[in-house]
Amino acid sequence: MDDFTTRTYDTRTYGTSGLDSRPLFGETSARDRIINMVVGGFTSVVVLVTVISSFVFPLLPPRPLNVFFAVCILLICGSTIVLIFWYRQGNLEPKFRNLIYYMLVSIVLLCLCANLYFHDVR
Repeated sequence: MDDFTTRTYDTRTYGTSGLDSRPLFGETSARDRIINMVVGGFTSVVVLVTVISSFVFPLLPPRPLNVFFAVCILLICGSTIVLIFWYRQGNLEPKFRNLIYYMLVSIVLLCLCANLYFHDVR
């Protein structure tokens, strides 16, 4: 049986010495960072256009239903932002990245639906 007092651990392997600066999930490739920036940037622009459209179209003052639609989209974005924050902190497993992408695609589709409604496209 092993004697637990005589075991030695390499601190570089376990990151206890402060010298280990590797990311938690190993996302160091430029490809992953570019994908995250493109998907996040595109979603942010679509949400911003949708929120502005809810207040401007069809005419001023804004319709309460359009504003309500935009507030619902922003609430969904809030939960997605919290998931992204937790993922970047390392509190979520890497498999949640697919859930985050799914939620971002759902937000974009909801924004598309909202913009079609705001602009009265038949």
